[in-house]
Amino acid sequence: MQENVEFEERDFFKEPFSEGEIRGIIGNNPVADMFNYRSPSFKKMGLERGSLGDEDLIRLMLEEPRLVKRPVVRMGGKVYFGADAKALKGILDTE
Repeated sequence: MQENVEFEERDFFKEPFSEGEIRGIIGNNPVADMFNYRSPSFKKMGLERGSLGDEDLIRLMLEEPRLVKRPVVRMGGKVYFGADAKALKGILDTE
């Protein structure tokens, strides 16, 4: 029997995350887990990945929402960043 899952969709290009929301979503996870180093926006910046601390990453995500690894999925007290369809299905199947 398949259970329905409620979800909230948010276009954070139209409604960007606040600093408090980013910090709340990250929780105890490393900030780098939420940051999209593979984004063309990051590559255009020409920044050295290893030279960026957590505060730098948060500031950059606030300035450029494309640097947030998508999708951001919060389920069962856990948060997942950048999960593809197969990974999301696996997450749903274990919840």
